[in-house]
Amino acid sequence: MIRIGITGHRALTPQVSELVADLIRAHLAPYGCEMTGMSCLADGADALFAKTVVDTGAPLEVIVPAGEYRAGLPAEHRPTYDHLLEQAVLVHELPHTASTPQAHMAAGRFLVERCDQLVAVWDGEPARGPGGTADIVAHARSRHKPVSVLWPAGVRR
Repeated sequence: MIRIGITGHRALTPQVSELVADLIRAHLAPYGCEMTGMSCLADGADALFAKTVVDTGAPLEVIVPAGEYRAGLPAEHRPTYDHLLEQAVLVHELPHTASTPQAHMAAGRFLVERCDQLVAVWDGEPARGPGGTADIVAHARSRHKPVSVLWPAGVRR
């Protein structure tokens, strides 16, 4: 069974979220239940990916970057995070306390080391801080992991 990880942008507008969800569904459709999805469940791409994995009936593994990770997520996203976390077949809790860019980078590296393929919902721009999507893509490519970049044509973040 292939293990597919996700990295991607957060705080997507509703319109961009809908387009990204369509791209993720189309990308994962050929795998059906013959995959395991891996996500940190952040708002945006991570949650859209995890929801698609769960909806297909495939197993979901979650990486929790830090003990305070949930508290650092937008309040409106926490019910979605909780629901998806409950669906996980395996949860990897990293040893960090604070939800910092360094903890997020560690989680991205952890995910890359354990997946067979990385999906990146990425506009191709540099990371806005350590541990951003561009950093995780660069790490995956340095490890020679296949990376599938998904981004709606003509959309700017």
